[in-house]
Amino acid sequence: MNAYTAVRPAETEVPAPARKSAEDQDLLRAAGKIARDLGKPNAAIYYADLIACVVLGYGALALTIASATWGLKLALGAFAVLALYRALGFIHELSHLNPRAMPGFRRFWNAIVGVPLMIPSFMYEGVHNIHHARTRYGTAEDPEYLPLALMPPRMLVLFLLTSALAPVGLLLRYGILAPLSLLSRKFRRIVVERYSSLVINPAFRRDPKERMAHKDWPLWEALTSVYAIGWLALTATGTLHWSILLTVMAVISGVAVLNQVRTLVAHLWENEGEQMSLTQQFLDSANVPPPNPLAAIWAPVGLRYHAIHHLLPAVPYHNLGKAHRALMQQFGTQSTYNRANYTGLWTLCRGLVSSSFRKHAGR
Repeated sequence: MNAYTAVRPAETEVPAPARKSAEDQDLLRAAGKIARDLGKPNAAIYYADLIACVVLGYGALALTIASATWGLKLALGAFAVLALYRALGFIHELSHLNPRAMPGFRRFWNAIVGVPLMIPSFMYEGVHNIHHARTRYGTAEDPEYLPLALMPPRMLVLFLLTSALAPVGLLLRYGILAPLSLLSRKFRRIVVERYSSLVINPAFRRDPKERMAHKDWPLWEALTSVYAIGWLALTATGTLHWSILLTVMAVISGVAVLNQVRTLVAHLWENEGEQMSLTQQFLDSANVPPPNPLAAIWAPVGLRYHAIHHLLPAVPYHNLGKAHRALMQQFGTQSTYNRANYTGLWTLCRGLVSSSFRKHAGR
């Protein structure tokens, strides 16, 4: 078994029409070879990268809180957002990483990132994998897909604005709903189904039975709940000045908004619910490879190679650049593969907004 795995075989079964596609077969053959060569995660890279992000992020956050100058406070806060955004990005790796490949890394990440940012890994694990199921991608069963390009432009604005309220929702989820859910089995079911997943599809409901498959879910939920209650209690009693909590929430909000911008351009969002072939799924996703220097900032931890990731979910983030170069060398600039490569954030945003306006022109 590959050390870095995506989803169970049953979840990745390809529909019959997709198996007959010559393009799919070419992509799968190339992907299979690259996955074998580049599928092993490097623990030293993971730990060094994560630790550096956490030290810089929390250090900048502490200086943001301590600073008395608004200009310096904003600059340090922005730096904290970028560093912690990258640290949070490892939750995506955790959803694919086989725990046996790097024992303890999941616990380490939850302890220093998941709990402090109130986003423990169980909120993504088991959910993101459905997005990679080839028979569910882009359908109503996909928790991470909406046909945004076909929706009115105001929905794109709403999509971004709602993410700014993420810290408020997280404080409510863990500081209030989590302890209250212990008093009612019915309410507990609602909390697990609707408020325990990082999704963009509002119709998605998590299977409550899945909670039993995550053995450490109760631990991380309890620790995050205690953490959130602590913030609320210390602020309410005046032990901590309210400005400290607001600063922390502002930074988490910045992380959420930046992630939402990145999500907005991760796909073309043009599917209306039909099953898609592997090639269609690949072309509905986007890469922003070098030489664009900013993509590593707004799409860190390999997320700049989102289309490749959908083709090669078994390749860890630090090898996706190598995978891209190998695929470009094999297929060339005139290939289907190259159609998933874009020059930057602005190009993708402009395409999405244009699609939305064209669809709803005159309405």
